[in-house]
Amino acid sequence: MPSPSSTSSKLPEVARWVFWPAAIVILVFVAFAIFFPDAAESLFAGIQAGIVSNFNWYYVLIAAFFVVFSLWVGFSRYGDIKLGKDDDEPEFSLGSWFSLLFAAGMGIGLVFYGVGEPLSHFANPRPGVEGTPSQLAQQALSQTYLHWGVHAWAIYVVVGLALAYAIHRRGRPVSIRWALEPLLGDRVRGGWGNLIDVVALVGTLFGVATSLGLGVVQISAGLESAGIIAASDFVNIILILVITGAVLFSVLSGVAKGMKWLSNINLVLAGMIVLFILIVGPTQFLLRDFVQSIGAYLQGFVGLSFNAAAFSGEAGEAWQATWTTFYWGWWISWAPFVGIFIARISRGRTVRQFVTGVLLVPTLITFLWFSVLGGTALYSELNGPGGLVGRDGSVNVEGALFAMLNQLPAGSILTIGAIILIAVFFVTSADSGALVMSMIASGGQVEPKRWIRAFFACVTSALAIALLLAGGLQALQTAAIIIALPFSVVMLLMCWAVAIAFGNEHRAFEKARRAAFLASIGSHYGLDPDQSDDATVPAGRRAIFRRRKRNSTSDEPPTEVF
Repeated sequence: MPSPSSTSSKLPEVARWVFWPAAIVILVFVAFAIFFPDAAESLFAGIQAGIVSNFNWYYVLIAAFFVVFSLWVGFSRYGDIKLGKDDDEPEFSLGSWFSLLFAAGMGIGLVFYGVGEPLSHFANPRPGVEGTPSQLAQQALSQTYLHWGVHAWAIYVVVGLALAYAIHRRGRPVSIRWALEPLLGDRVRGGWGNLIDVVALVGTLFGVATSLGLGVVQISAGLESAGIIAASDFVNIILILVITGAVLFSVLSGVAKGMKWLSNINLVLAGMIVLFILIVGPTQFLLRDFVQSIGAYLQGFVGLSFNAAAFSGEAGEAWQATWTTFYWGWWISWAPFVGIFIARISRGRTVRQFVTGVLLVPTLITFLWFSVLGGTALYSELNGPGGLVGRDGSVNVEGALFAMLNQLPAGSILTIGAIILIAVFFVTSADSGALVMSMIASGGQVEPKRWIRAFFACVTSALAIALLLAGGLQALQTAAIIIALPFSVVMLLMCWAVAIAFGNEHRAFEKARRAAFLASIGSHYGLDPDQSDDATVPAGRRAIFRRRKRNSTSDEPPTEVF
């Protein structure tokens, strides 16, 4: 079986039926949004309303299905299947693997919504949710946990597991199409495979661009909070161009080690910010809040998972579009990116280890993040000094983090640290996103050409600018919801393909195990290999049985019962 690297070396520089259709779709979209922003904004609003009103139930249902599928495949009889050859050992130690999963889980979105989302659910709860301020605060964290917890990582498990099996077990290139080979067979090499990769590539572009758009909006809000410069669309565009220049320098210079150092520094910086807030903030409250909110999340898990705002009318649909449906769409559009990353680092793990680690570790770290940042903000609103929620109940989502930090000791230093954190997340996300997109566009090459990576870095930034000009945050959310619709179909097919592949391997394993049993002591139990089919017992082993039978001196059947 060829290795991914040896396979990729035979691949063309670019898969033209993947690269060009995706590039044309994105460039046309960018041009339309930049030159006709008002028309684009109206179009996005109409499409979002149509999808939410007609497919909201679908997004809720498939997100829950992916959780069930992940748990089933991880803890079923298929859990012992290894993502690699049978004698492969894990490439990374358990600690390093957990750290890398943490790196995959951390991103611009966590920083952007770490304070703003719990405050938003507290100030403007989901329609139908009522209670005292303390009850609303608890509900706000439970709802936030739903959006960032097991559902998000189950979506990544589906793509990551299918790709890890194809790449490490079957030696296929790093491309989405090969995850569907057990279902489509040789058709993945043709038009169907091209279509799958195009959908995955466009989806990844929108997912990464959404994150970059959120990041730059928050950076400008942080600069305004620090009194450096007022936030505006012009400032956002300048920030995107400056940071894109840093990404291009990284891509064109090939400074891979520099990016690794930046990623490690970012993780350390994020950990230091959480630890500092935990120490100087309401420590005992935050620790109790972390434990209690996990319990509340688990208690309401099923009801929250299947809530589709059926009895809440237009207000419920609007809330669902802003939050739950947006998140499921965002995670699905991010799934190729994160899926390829976690597949790459999971060689040698079993399916059970993969599912347990991916679902559990990032989820707990994410819960801690929201409990500390969001919990500190909620504590401020419940016990003073408050002021993070407007008099009209509005929450400035992009600026809420900096408003909360300013209430803590060394708030100005924390603000600068948060801006640096977001900026480096921007650089590392754009760089790694360009790498993943280049892999898909080149047909699965592990080391695609630099010009392809530079192209996708530029196109992703242009798409982020276009979305910001065509409606800002709402346009970013709409883009994620739209692109997730076609790729969700690909993910459902992935589940089917994984079930087929694992079922075939399990049956083959059972046949081989039975053949080995018959070859060793089967005759002792009166099992006649001549009655077995050719696939179960090889001809050589049947000959051994016949010789043993002829040499037998006793006509008495064994008394033991198997």
